[in-house]
Amino acid sequence: MTPEDTIPKDAAPPEESETAAEAPEPSLEELYERALADLEELKKENLRVLADSENFKKRIQREKDEYCRFAASAILEEIIPVMDNLDLALSHGRQNEACKELVTGVEMTQNIFLETMKKHGLEQVADVDVPFDPTVHEALGQVENNELEENTVCQMLQKGYKLKERLLRPAKVMVSRKGA
Repeated sequence: MTPEDTIPKDAAPPEESETAAEAPEPSLEELYERALADLEELKKENLRVLADSENFKKRIQREKDEYCRFAASAILEEIIPVMDNLDLALSHGRQNEACKELVTGVEMTQNIFLETMKKHGLEQVADVDVPFDPTVHEALGQVENNELEENTVCQMLQKGYKLKERLLRPAKVMVSRKGA
């Protein structure tokens, strides 16, 4: 007995590939058009990935620049009290003639500190007779003074410091006001 003998004679022969009969094989032109469409889609996706990559690189570079720009701030902030102590030493030493040579040495040390700090972008906020600016000054009080304009810094109590545009410590000042 052969396999063909087991199939009933009145049974319909199995259809060869029903799906093939329903969907004819695409022509070369259709395949080419699909391939072109796929290629265009891949090009667009590639451009999106490249744009994302460039944006990521730019963001990382901005963050790195910002970090490098202010990396010295922690160290410089710790040096500020040293500068304050040098200022105190100078103000007290200048009152005593016997400390003249010591004052000269402290001034030299302070100048070296200031130059080094300037190289790293640190600036002192220590001007007197300038308009009060709340972004860099902290007013601790007012002094009657008819010689100066109203709201002018007339006395520096403690110098302030800025690192590039960032304020590390405001200058503590007394501000003028007109007398009654």
